[in-house]
Amino acid sequence: MAEALLSAFLGVLFDRLSSRELLNFARREGLEKKLEKWSRMLHRIEAVLADAEEKQDNGVAVKKWLDDLRDLAYDVDDILDEFATKALQQKLTGANQGSTSKVRNFIPACCTGFTINNRLGSQIEEITDRFNEMVKQKDDLKLCENVDRRSRRTRETLTPTSVVTKANVYGREKDKEAILEFLVGEKCRDAQLSVIPIIGMGGIGKTTLAQLVYNDEKVQSFFDMKAWACVSEDFDAVRVTKTILESLTSENCEGKDLNWLQNKLKENLKGKKFLVVLDDLWNENYHDWSILRAPFEEGASGSAIVITTRNVGVSSKTGTIPAAYSLKELSNDVCLSILAHHALGTKDFSAHLNLKDIGEEIVGRCKGSPLAAKVLGGVLRNKMEPMSGKMY
Repeated sequence: MAEALLSAFLGVLFDRLSSRELLNFARREGLEKKLEKWSRMLHRIEAVLADAEEKQDNGVAVKKWLDDLRDLAYDVDDILDEFATKALQQKLTGANQGSTSKVRNFIPACCTGFTINNRLGSQIEEITDRFNEMVKQKDDLKLCENVDRRSRRTRETLTPTSVVTKANVYGREKDKEAILEFLVGEKCRDAQLSVIPIIGMGGIGKTTLAQLVYNDEKVQSFFDMKAWACVSEDFDAVRVTKTILESLTSENCEGKDLNWLQNKLKENLKGKKFLVVLDDLWNENYHDWSILRAPFEEGASGSAIVITTRNVGVSSKTGTIPAAYSLKELSNDVCLSILAHHALGTKDFSAHLNLKDIGEEIVGRCKGSPLAAKVLGGVLRNKMEPMSGKMY
C-alpha cells in the first residue's frame, strides 16, 4: 500500500513539473534544465517502486531507500510551492507594471523580481544531489522495473466517456453553471458556432466538468443532437470525425476516408443545433483544427463545441470566447470529501474520526487535484486503521 501511495503522490509531482506556468517560470529563471532533470530521474525512480515494495520486507536498505524517497518527494513538493508563489508574484507585478495599482503596492519590493539567493540555490543543488544518490542506490540495490507494471503500461488505456455519476462529483457546481451560461445563455444563442475551451492541469477535473455539462437537463432540451469524442495526444481527424458521426447516426463508417466522413457529417449537422465535446485535445496546429472544424460550420445558430485541454496554445487557436475557462484546484475540504468517498464510501470522516488526521495530511499533498484524491482514496479503500509513522 505504501508503494501505491507514494506512486500516486509522484504522479502529482509529475503533473506539477509539467505545468505550463511552472515551465514558463523556470525558463525565465534559467531553471528549465534542472527541473527537466528532476522529472527524468523521478521517472527512473518511479519505475522500480513495485520491485522496492516487494523487497523491503527482506532488506533494511530497501526500506530506507523508500523512506528517503518519500522525504525527497516532500521536499521537491515544498520547493515547487515556493516556485509557484514566486511565479504568481511575477505575474501580479507584470500585470500592474507602470500602474499605481493597489495590488502592486502591497507586494514587497524584494518580491518584484526573482533571483536565486544562496539559500534557495543551495536547496536546488541539494535536491539534485539527493536525486543522483537515489538513482545510484537504485542501481546498487539492483532494483528493476516490475514486469507486471510495465505490461500494464503498454496495454491500451481506457479513455473517459460521456458517462458520469453525478453523486460522485464534488465541488464543481459553480463551474458547471458557468459553462452552461456559455452554452445556453442569451449571449451565445445567436452565435453561429461557439467553441468553449476548458483549460487546466492534468487531473484537475476538466473531463468531469465536461461530463456534468454534457448530461445536464438544460443541455438535453436546448440542443437537437450531441456527440462526445476523446481526441488525446494522438490527433487523428479521421478517427475523431468517425466517432462523432457514428454517435449521431449509429451508422457503421468503418473504412471510410476523411472526405466521405466530413461530407456525411456536414449533411447530418446542417440546420441542426448541436453540442460536441472534444475531450483532451493537444494538437495546436491551426491548419489541422480548421480541417476538423469545417463540417461543424453547417449547424444552426447556437451550436457549440466544448474542448478540454491542458494546452494554452490549443485554447487560443480554437476558442471563440474572449478567454478559455480556466479550471482551478479544489479546496482541501472538497478533496477530503473525495478521499472519504473513495476510501470509505462516505461523504466525510465523521464515522472514522481516528482516520481524519491522516486524511487531512494526504489531501494536503494532493494540491487541489481531485484525481490525486480519488487515486489515493482507491489505494486506501477499506483500510480502516491509520498507518503508523509518516504518511507515504
